[in-house]
Amino acid sequence: MASSLTCTGVIWALLSLLCAATSCVGFFMPYWLWGSQLGKPVSFGTFRRCAYPVHDESRQMMVMVEECGRYASFQGIPSTEWRICTIVTGLGCGLLLLVALTALMGCCVSELISRTVGRVAGGIQFLGGK
Repeated sequence: MASSLTCTGVIWALLSLLCAATSCVGFFMPYWLWGSQLGKPVSFGTFRRCAYPVHDESRQMMVMVEECGRYASFQGIPSTEWRICTIVTGLGCGLLLLVALTALMGCCVSELISRTVGRVAGGIQFLGGK
């Protein structure tokens, strides 16, 4: 297979894929903040949570659901700041994946990545990481 990347470009492509995958896993995992509520350990991320309270209609009290899940809707995310964080982090992960997958294709296809495309991809990565 022909490649349009130098040895440095191949290393960049592999590191880009590793960083994008790590960022996406971190984004999807609900372990950003840890604490306790109603005597149970809880954790949550921007759009997922583990061990959360719900109102039990039959007993008329709050009970802890000891499992991980997403918020029922985007509006269910606790605050505006967390909603913005979800959007910005999701877009950043998407940009990182786009560049990483393009760079990975550059390892297999000749004449896919030129010097200009490499510079633009680096700029997109910078934006995604920012």
